[in-house]
Amino acid sequence: MPDYKQFRRDAVDTSFQRDQLDNQILEALMQDARTPFAELAKRFSVSAGTIHVRVEKMKQAGIITGAQITVNPKALGYDVCCFIGINLKSAGDYPAAISKLNELEEVVEAYYTTGNYSVFVKVMCQSIDALQHVLINRIQSIDEIQSTETLISLQNPIVRAVKP
Repeated sequence: MPDYKQFRRDAVDTSFQRDQLDNQILEALMQDARTPFAELAKRFSVSAGTIHVRVEKMKQAGIITGAQITVNPKALGYDVCCFIGINLKSAGDYPAAISKLNELEEVVEAYYTTGNYSVFVKVMCQSIDALQHVLINRIQSIDEIQSTETLISLQNPIVRAVKP
């Protein structure tokens, strides 16, 4: 039986108890991850050391997993966003299929799901022609994949992170 734990990126320490200060720190860092700890300390009337300790504890608990820059894909020429529902030939094909999908730079997100599909992926391409190439020559050629259904996104009107 495959070890599905190796594919989990969302493991957290459920024993960690956040309080109001932790939530305030998270909200501030989610708005701007480059905010200096000294500025947060002044805003929340605590020491910079307290902010540092709180952030480190949230990192250790798996709540904070990194900081990143948000990029506009269209500004980089990625005009086509689509979602592809994937049916695998068998449940045991999941590890190999995910490993192969992970090698495709156009696949920017993947989810192991219940319902109509085994796997649901988000794909970004620069054109419909590029999407057709990725579908036919890269995704649908993966041996473990039985079938796919592609949904092209026309717009993305809601984008937000979860609230702490």
